[in-house]
Amino acid sequence: QSDVEALAQRLSARKDRLKIVVNNAGVGGFSSPLHQTDPETWDRILNTNLRGVYLMIRSFAPALIANGGGDIINISSLAGKNALPNGAAYSASKWGLNGLSYSAAEELRGHNVRVTVICPGSVNTELSPHQGKNASRMLQPGDVAHVVAMVVTQQAQSFASEILLRPAQKP
Repeated sequence: QSDVEALAQRLSARKDRLKIVVNNAGVGGFSSPLHQTDPETWDRILNTNLRGVYLMIRSFAPALIANGGGDIINISSLAGKNALPNGAAYSASKWGLNGLSYSAAEELRGHNVRVTVICPGSVNTELSPHQGKNASRMLQPGDVAHVVAMVVTQQAQSFASEILLRPAQKP
């Protein structure tokens, strides 16, 4: 929490105006069923994937409002739309992130701050389980970056509240 607040203070002291916040930090956890997930693993996943985004929005929304608006983009997952076996903590964090994003969008839209949640399928990173998947058919990090660029360049009178991003072919 103190790291996020310190970053917000450093950035607000700069002459550049903050216009875009992308919340992309995350950790996975697909190794055990819920009843075998220890509380430390649960807390680590929820704290990173959900609480971290809450802290970022809480710390940076005032600057976006003061600057006349901007974009907050939260990178979630299709796991926040579908149940995953052996990934209850991860799914719960992403379902929560989606809900947080929808609520923040409603709270901030009157201040010209657009909040978008992007829910990609499996992205070819070290976070995604690759077993049995063709990595070349998975989404690539650049695919997600392209959607982020699309979101921040859309016309000011509209915003995409949620984007589901899937690979063209099943991996």
